[in-house]
Amino acid sequence: MKKKFFALMMAMVMVLSLAACGGSKSEAPAESSGSSSEEASAPSGAAFKLGGTAPLTGGAAIYGNAAKNGAQIAVDEINAMGGIQFELKYEDDQHDAEKAVNAYNALKDWGMQISLGSVTSKPCEATSAETYADRIFALTPSASATAVTEGKDNMFQMCFMDPNQGSASAQYISEKGLGSKVAIIWKNDDVYSKGIHDTFTAKAAEMGLEVVSDTTFADGNDTDFSVQLKNAQDAGADLVFLPMYYQPASLILAQANSMGYAPTWFGVDGMDGILTMEGFDTSLAEGVMLLTPFNADSTDERTQNFVAEYQKRFGEVPNQFAADAYDCVYAYKQALENAGATADMSAEDLCAAMIEQFTSMTFDGLTGEGMTWDASGAVSKSPKGMVIENGAYVGLD
Repeated sequence: MKKKFFALMMAMVMVLSLAACGGSKSEAPAESSGSSSEEASAPSGAAFKLGGTAPLTGGAAIYGNAAKNGAQIAVDEINAMGGIQFELKYEDDQHDAEKAVNAYNALKDWGMQISLGSVTSKPCEATSAETYADRIFALTPSASATAVTEGKDNMFQMCFMDPNQGSASAQYISEKGLGSKVAIIWKNDDVYSKGIHDTFTAKAAEMGLEVVSDTTFADGNDTDFSVQLKNAQDAGADLVFLPMYYQPASLILAQANSMGYAPTWFGVDGMDGILTMEGFDTSLAEGVMLLTPFNADSTDERTQNFVAEYQKRFGEVPNQFAADAYDCVYAYKQALENAGATADMSAEDLCAAMIEQFTSMTFDGLTGEGMTWDASGAVSKSPKGMVIENGAYVGLD
C-alpha cells in the first residue's frame, strides 16, 4: 500500500475484525504497541470506521468486554504502525436482540463502514440481518450460531460455528477416552446451546458414545439443576457435557459438588469466562475440560506478548473472546491492504472487496494458523483441548 490511512481512535471504545486477502499470509506482530487502554494510539488522518455491538453491561459482560479489550489492543498496535488506520466504536447491546439493533443503528448513523458484528449469538442474528440489508461487511469474533451467517454472503465468523463445536467435542471425548457414559445438560431456549447439543448427539451416535442422560432447562428454571444432576448421577454418567455459557454452568458445578457428584466435566467456548466470574469459587471448576481455539499458556511469542499486554492493561489473563477479537482486527487489516482499499470507499464497495478477500484468503493469528473462510462465512481452524488446573487453563494436547 502506498497511501497511508490515519484515524481518530477512541480510548474506551473498541474494534474488531480486520481480514486477510487472496492467498497471502499475515501474522499478528510479535510485539505490542505498549499503549494503555486510557491512551489509545491516535491516528492523524483518514481512517476506516469500524463498529460493533457487545454486552458491555449485564450478565454476559465478561464476553463483551473481553472482545472489546482484545480488539482495542490490536487497533492500538495497527494505528501505531502507520498505514491502515481505524476509528473504532462499540455500542452496548446488553445481550439483547432489540437493543442490539438500536446499537447497530447508532453505529450506522456514526458512519460505520465495516462491522464487527455482535459478540453473542442472538443479538448477532438480529444485527446480521441489518448488515445484510445495508451491504455492510461484518466479521464477528464469537457469535457462533448458524443463523448468524445463514443466507448472508457478507457475514463471517472468527469463531467456530455451533455445529462444529458439538461434533468436535463428541469426537474429542471419544478419541481421548474421557468418558464411557455421557450426560448432557443444555438450554433449550438458547440457539447457541441447542445448536451445539444437536450436533453433539449426532456425532456421539456416530462415534459410539453412550449418552445415558439428556436433560434441559430454559429461562425461568435455570437456578435449580437438582433434577438434571440426579438424572445424570442415577444413569451412571461419568462425564457431563455442558453446551452453555458460564453462568448456569457455575451453578451446576456448585450444586453437583454439594450433592457429592463428581463426574468429568466437559464444556464449550461459552464456559471461557467462568474463572473471572465474580463470586465464583474457582476450585469448583478444577478439572473442567473444554475445546477452545486459544491457549493463553502457549509459548509462542505472539501469544505471550498479547497476554502480557492484556494483563498489563486489564489485570487478568485474556480468554478466547479477547483473542478472537484481536485476530478479527488483524484479519481486516490484511484484507484491506491486499484489496487496496481506501478509507473514502463506501460501505457497499468495501463489502464487495471484503467478500472477495475473505473467501480467498489465508490468515495466521493467535487462534489458529492457516485459517480460511468458505462462502458461508464459516472459518476453518483447529480447536485446542484445555483443562482448568489450579485456577488456570492448561493445554491438553
